[in-house]
Amino acid sequence: MAASAAADLSQIVKAYDVRGVVPDQWDESLAELLGAAFVQVTGADAIVVGHDMRPSSPGLSAAFARGATGRGADVTLIGLCSTDQLYFASGHFGLPGAMFTASHNPAQYNGIKMCRAGAAPVGQDTGLGEIRELVESWIASGAPAPVRTAGSVTERDTLDEYAAHLLSLVDLSTIRPLKVVVDAGNGMGGHTVPTVFAALPIELVPMYFELDGTFPNHEANPLDPKNIVDLQARVRAEGADIGLAFDGDADRCFVVDERGEGVSPSAITALVAARELAKHPGGTVIHNLITSWSVPEVVREHGGAPVRTRVGHSFIKEEMARTGAIFGGEHSAHYYFRDFWNADTGMLAALHVLAALGTHGKPLSDLVAQYDRYAGSGEINSTVADQAARTAAVREAFAAREGITVDTLDGLTVSDTSWWFNLRPSNTEPLLRLNVEARDEATMKAVRDEVLALVRDA
Repeated sequence: MAASAAADLSQIVKAYDVRGVVPDQWDESLAELLGAAFVQVTGADAIVVGHDMRPSSPGLSAAFARGATGRGADVTLIGLCSTDQLYFASGHFGLPGAMFTASHNPAQYNGIKMCRAGAAPVGQDTGLGEIRELVESWIASGAPAPVRTAGSVTERDTLDEYAAHLLSLVDLSTIRPLKVVVDAGNGMGGHTVPTVFAALPIELVPMYFELDGTFPNHEANPLDPKNIVDLQARVRAEGADIGLAFDGDADRCFVVDERGEGVSPSAITALVAARELAKHPGGTVIHNLITSWSVPEVVREHGGAPVRTRVGHSFIKEEMARTGAIFGGEHSAHYYFRDFWNADTGMLAALHVLAALGTHGKPLSDLVAQYDRYAGSGEINSTVADQAARTAAVREAFAAREGITVDTLDGLTVSDTSWWFNLRPSNTEPLLRLNVEARDEATMKAVRDEVLALVRDA
């Protein structure tokens, strides 16, 4: 097993995954070491491995499998798949898993999302740090010799099983025919959507379904408004009922209504929460602290218990496990389901929206209006020289005002009876991220502009 002497793991091992430029920051020799370390740290005697459509993904995933078999583990290769399809395989087979993808990052990037059996995440504090240390020790002193009996490699296609499982979780038997435009962004949605939607009364209008990890049409990041312009235009041109946009590894889904207007992920979180609570009365629903006020309101209105947590999938999944929550949602269009091993799946959220729309009888804009109650700024990034100093200046400006509530669960959250804002530092860039919400547009803009003036006046 060759060692990657030039590799700097501090640059590619992030809080939740491995991610970096190929081959500049990592390559197949390092992937092989990571596969060996993954098996050693998890103690697995069998794992499942999948990959997206990036040009480097097949080679990297095969190298990871070599490292794993060299430590004695059997490997099931499921080939091309979405990230939530890999989570399905991990949960369904009860095996640790590794998904090779860099999600919405540019083509030269690749990465690994790892999980333990049952799709439990492997992050910095749950194994990823140990994997990094082990690989670093091997690079410094030489990797261990392969075990006497190497593991085997088996190939298995799980797409049909994945689709069947998702469809078993949502009743779509009585929906009306719908015209649905789907923008896969040349990512893995082009692989999963045709199979999942095949048996539904849907006229599917596909956009950019060709699997192409160079992303020739636009970045596969639907949260950036410029990347859904084509979808919005196509929905209007087709007179479609709904538009759906998936990111590169198809674990996130963004929704566009029949007018071509984007639907807030908070509204989708509230809609799906209401549906899940109808199945599981009194259940707990997790939401991060920058989702809309409407989310906890809707959860309470439907008899559920909302729980607020920090931004980030590891925090959501930890709270899901701790509380036994039935569902969780984030502003970033990540949606988590207890019935899906607490993992995130944009496809299951999309099926819930189709089920709700298909039995509503009116346009999507009418359906989501009850869940979209406030004026939001969206996330606004500001480059700053000193994140802590700018945050302190904002806190000082607001904290002494009457009726103000301040908390620091994740960054700085300041609330009044008619508005709130959250200011969070990026962990990887010199940025502050601002989200503002208010009961009306004018108040939102006033608060937004005041905070941005304080942040950017340096």
